[in-house]
Amino acid sequence: MQRIAVLLFPGFQMMSLAAISAFEFTNLEVGEQVYDIAYLSETGGPMQGSFGATMETAQFDDPAFDTLLVSGAVGIKLPTSREGEFIRNALGASRRVASICTGAFLLAEAGVLDGRRATTHWLLARELQSRYPKVRIEEDRIFIIDGSVWSSAGMTAGVDLALAMVEKDHGADIARSVARKLVVYHRRAGGQSQFSTLLELEPKSDRIQKALAYARGNLKNTLSVEELAEAAALSPRQFSRTFRVETGQSPAKAVEHLRLEAARLMMEQGRHPIEVVAAETGFADRERMRRAFLRSFGQPPQAIRRNAQREYQV
Repeated sequence: MQRIAVLLFPGFQMMSLAAISAFEFTNLEVGEQVYDIAYLSETGGPMQGSFGATMETAQFDDPAFDTLLVSGAVGIKLPTSREGEFIRNALGASRRVASICTGAFLLAEAGVLDGRRATTHWLLARELQSRYPKVRIEEDRIFIIDGSVWSSAGMTAGVDLALAMVEKDHGADIARSVARKLVVYHRRAGGQSQFSTLLELEPKSDRIQKALAYARGNLKNTLSVEELAEAAALSPRQFSRTFRVETGQSPAKAVEHLRLEAARLMMEQGRHPIEVVAAETGFADRERMRRAFLRSFGQPPQAIRRNAQREYQV
């Protein structure tokens, strides 16, 4: 039996616990208890989450679990000295240590992410990178596996991470069956950018939304201000001014973000040559796309593809 410890703290986010369903349904699928879940905290006893619900916990002591899963919070939560020590000890005593969403901040503060690739919720990924420069943050990943350390993006991405653990432990067929019962994707395609770019822009008016939808569907075009303004039925000057007021970005920067998320998805999911990906997403040539990838992701397109293939194989 594989024992999974879930580290909770005052104000933990209840959605973090959604990942536990993957282990619960694996027990049902296999027909025996292959996973046992323990809820731990520094003090033990009732632990109140962010929305008032309470979980009963045991006081942590021995970190020798198969897996330590660190829950997330609505905002940034740093570990106490004892929590940090427990996480550090678990790195050597457990087979794997994992974080859900902003739980990555606890792992980073404990030092277990130094020199490793990791991810967290896209809204706080740059804050995590700024605070912990030794960590190699990839803000567009659903989850990342770097050796024995796993990290997931938002709260629901914890389910993706848990399914990947199930697949590694019990095979793809079991994981696929569990995913069907949970009515979720077995392997969710793409990164957080497919959800975050347009959400981050949050245009208020229908006209700017229409221009962005046009841009996303016509990435091979030049997508000049004049072309986007025509889609929005505004003059170029009025469009540029309104676009910046509503989104906080220039039209050119927003278009580049849309091109990047489309190009990254093509690199992760397909085997198209880089020249084809660059042409299909409007970068014109591979060198221009490579520079854009380095600016935004800190890696060239080839590295993005290799990492995606490696995680798929794991």
